[in-house]
Amino acid sequence: MASHASPHIVLIVADNLGWGELGCYGGGALRGAPTPRIDALARQGLLLQNFNVESDCVPTRSALMSGRHPIRTGCLQSVPPGLPQGLTRWEVTLPQLLSKVGYATAHFGKWHLGDVAGRFPSDRGFDEWYGIPRTTDESQFTSSVGFDPSVVDLPYIMEGRAGEPSREVKLYDLEARRGIDADLVDRSCAFMQRHVAANRPFFLYLPLVHLHFPTLPHPDFAGSTGNGDFADSMAEMDHRVGQIVDEVERLGIADNTLFIFCSDNGPEFRAPYRGTAGPWRGTYHTAMEGSLRVPFIARWPGRIEPGRVSNEIVHVTDLFTTLAAVAGAELPQDRPIDGVDQRAFFFGEQPKSAREGFLFYIKQELRAAKWRDWKLHFYWEPEVNQGQGKLESPYLFNVTRDPKEETDVLVFNTWVMGPVLRMIRDFNASAAAHPHTPPGQLDR
Repeated sequence: MASHASPHIVLIVADNLGWGELGCYGGGALRGAPTPRIDALARQGLLLQNFNVESDCVPTRSALMSGRHPIRTGCLQSVPPGLPQGLTRWEVTLPQLLSKVGYATAHFGKWHLGDVAGRFPSDRGFDEWYGIPRTTDESQFTSSVGFDPSVVDLPYIMEGRAGEPSREVKLYDLEARRGIDADLVDRSCAFMQRHVAANRPFFLYLPLVHLHFPTLPHPDFAGSTGNGDFADSMAEMDHRVGQIVDEVERLGIADNTLFIFCSDNGPEFRAPYRGTAGPWRGTYHTAMEGSLRVPFIARWPGRIEPGRVSNEIVHVTDLFTTLAAVAGAELPQDRPIDGVDQRAFFFGEQPKSAREGFLFYIKQELRAAKWRDWKLHFYWEPEVNQGQGKLESPYLFNVTRDPKEETDVLVFNTWVMGPVLRMIRDFNASAAAHPHTPPGQLDR
């Protein structure tokens, strides 16, 4: 069992929060909604400028939960309700690892990694959960003109506990969508209170619904900014994060809590909720920097230096490995784990990240590779659904000198192909030794 010295872990993941939205990333008031609580959190810890995720909700969440690239696990994209989706039970999840070393684990929010018995959060390592099994746009179903409930599963908010069947709580419609983040925070605070009182370390996973479309604020925040639903929702999201921060402080556990706030994807691209990636080009569902890079803030007083900002490359799979190491859990040894341990980098023991690059797939296609300051595109799709197909000659950009990825410089820097192609070779060798799980795979 974990000792009292084992740190609590709070992981808040916003949904489709672009790099340029928050004040500490150059947005905030410029986007119509100051974000003072999250900005303060950034000043108290580490802010990453080059934290990278996957192109869609399902791939990112699978990478976070398994430490493995989605191409390995078959979690390649969102699919409609009633069809096989999510992580197979063969995959080992982060809460499973933490549970083995004595952590209490809870999931409050959006899951999107399985919506059938055996794949709900409470089947996959979480002691308890409350939220939505799939995606937020389903809240629009029942108010859509011509909606036919006989041909699709109705969307529900659900809850469950380990060892028990998960159950439907209430219909997930537009009214419920407005109120869900407030409910998630209330349950999160109660969970922390219980386990602090029980003197037990906890892992709180809080994947918020904001700012995923339809980006609609809680009634308490509607009209609060004067800048529309999106800005009101961003103000609410900032407040919700602040509520969790305040509860950690009130409980007196801040010095023994690794607190992380990040996003799962780049900005929304659907009008009227379109977001921004700041200096970067593109939105989610592309291989542009605006899709890959999202906010990331980590605070742990006494372990993480306050006010630190870094442009070192970190990937979402690294959270699996790093959080497992922080908790003293052992990684699976029978499969490739793509995440690397970033403790030394996070804690300031070394200035550089433990990784130099990574491969980026969309569905089955290797779209791009990042290595140091370089980005090599094998397909070109700067805007969603505007792809030109596979490139005969890849495009190479230096994303430090060319953040908008506008000027191909491969002909002058063909040497970069060497380390990038070695990354691809090594990954392909790993895939040959450990074949990928096909999408839609049923549990073994």
